[in-house]
Amino acid sequence: MRIHSLIVGGGIGGLAAALALARAGHGTDLMEQAPAFDEVGAGIQLGPNVVRRLRALGLGEALEAFVARPERLCVASALTGARIASLPLAGAFEQRYGAPYFTIHRADLHGLLLAAVREQGAEQVAVHTGARIERLSTRGDERVCVASVDGRAWEGDALVGADGVWGQVRPRIWPDALPARPTGHTAFRALLRQDALPAALRSRQVDVWLAPRLHAVAYPVRGGDWLNLVVLAESPAGEAPPDARDWDQASSRAALDRATGHVGQPLRSLLDAVPAWRAWTLCDRPPLTGPQEMVDGRVALLGDAAHPMLPYLAQGAGMAIEDAVALVAQLDGRTPAEVPHALARYAQARWARNAQVQARARRNGRIFHLGGPVRWGRDLAMRFAGPALMDQPWLYAG
Repeated sequence: MRIHSLIVGGGIGGLAAALALARAGHGTDLMEQAPAFDEVGAGIQLGPNVVRRLRALGLGEALEAFVARPERLCVASALTGARIASLPLAGAFEQRYGAPYFTIHRADLHGLLLAAVREQGAEQVAVHTGARIERLSTRGDERVCVASVDGRAWEGDALVGADGVWGQVRPRIWPDALPARPTGHTAFRALLRQDALPAALRSRQVDVWLAPRLHAVAYPVRGGDWLNLVVLAESPAGEAPPDARDWDQASSRAALDRATGHVGQPLRSLLDAVPAWRAWTLCDRPPLTGPQEMVDGRVALLGDAAHPMLPYLAQGAGMAIEDAVALVAQLDGRTPAEVPHALARYAQARWARNAQVQARARRNGRIFHLGGPVRWGRDLAMRFAGPALMDQPWLYAG
């Protein structure tokens, strides 16, 4: 039986859900508030758990043209540059988990999903841009309705909120829920052409540098031609980070210089090679406590709309894609009358895993940013048991 869904949000999670629905034979109206798709951002790490799902959506061959295959994950001290531990990725992960570990630029993944959605045709997925949502309502227990500020309206059997941490679906359906909160952490991001860097700074692996109150991550994207670099830093104790809208180039550079003044080589050379930075204030919410936070009747949330998380497990986009595939698996074969039951099963299947990733990401942030004597204990443990500590079978095999 064909189910017609309304998806609010045209990011990675929303597009993945629209593609999965179309491939299962269902119809979708997808509403994106931007006047045109112009996905920016920086790199994304795709663990085997995510790559398997993208392959299931028919994107395996297309991915190969855009991804990089990092050889290993290498952790080092940001203060001295000394290596702490490493974990082989290329080959080893594919054998262990049935799929490789990829890195990709966010815009490339978004573009692949958008192209695949458009290939389904407007009868399967009708994409509406410039659709800023003004009203949500239900018609009894049978239908859901959405209206935009410019007077357009849509009706369907299910509504999927994939509109991110500041989206409109969640506060309208769960008006008493806590809003996202600034975490005191800031992400400074940059992209560099590898051929413009000195040979010593080019990389074919995921490099992580740890220091008190910050860490940095660099890895190749776009087939290895570009290097994605991000520095994640905590604000000094007692100092609130500026509003995300206040980050311009000058303030980004000044804040980054303050945060990284104590780092050594080779991270210092890499930071100095960046001509411009973009900064984001990181926000999250407490880990999910139950399925009721993801579904209400015919309305479901996925991705950051349901469970925003810190990037310290590199799974934000991955969990949105997992949500999308799981959502459609529950809807497939159902009738419109069975949608509430199917969505309830989706939330039951997903909430605990998402909550675990949220909690682990927070925990990783604390571990990565340790200072004082406990930092030495962390480094010693990683030197002796690095691969066992760095691998995540519970995550990648899921």
